[in-house]
Amino acid sequence: MVSCRRLLEWSFFFYFFTHIPITLAIDLQALLPKDLYPPALQGLLKWYAARFKDPMIMDPPAWFKAFILCEALLQMPFFPVAAYAFYKGGCSWIRTPAIIYSTHVATTVIPILAHILFNDFSASTYPGPKTMSERLSLLAIYTPYLLIPVWILLTMLFSETYNPDKEKKRR
Repeated sequence: MVSCRRLLEWSFFFYFFTHIPITLAIDLQALLPKDLYPPALQGLLKWYAARFKDPMIMDPPAWFKAFILCEALLQMPFFPVAAYAFYKGGCSWIRTPAIIYSTHVATTVIPILAHILFNDFSASTYPGPKTMSERLSLLAIYTPYLLIPVWILLTMLFSETYNPDKEKKRR
């Protein structure tokens, strides 16, 4: 029978493993020249932006571009490392990098969520959310990128597998 710890690690593996193509194919389009991407990926981005009314990805404000740059330069190199560690399981060496990653991501996602909830998108070049229902739909896209890193952080802080000091304190 698979332990809860392994299910959790596989969940984290899936999160990091799937984050690689999402970052490369979708998120980085906000930063890189459009002609680097095939029309199909450009079309996917346009469909997403129209469907979920996300003008930030089509016409990103400077602060959003800074977050994408952090994703490209700091997070992207970490994704395969973390995917490997959680796939293998029980790799206590991932603790400190995972704490750094999760606090960084949570810190960057909170302003994005606040922007979605409180910004007036009426002046946006691309359609933004107008109703609370549209805002909540867009929020649902971004919220896992807050919740999963917080889940990772709590696991790294309180799991005996990843926090050997916790076991020492019990003795």
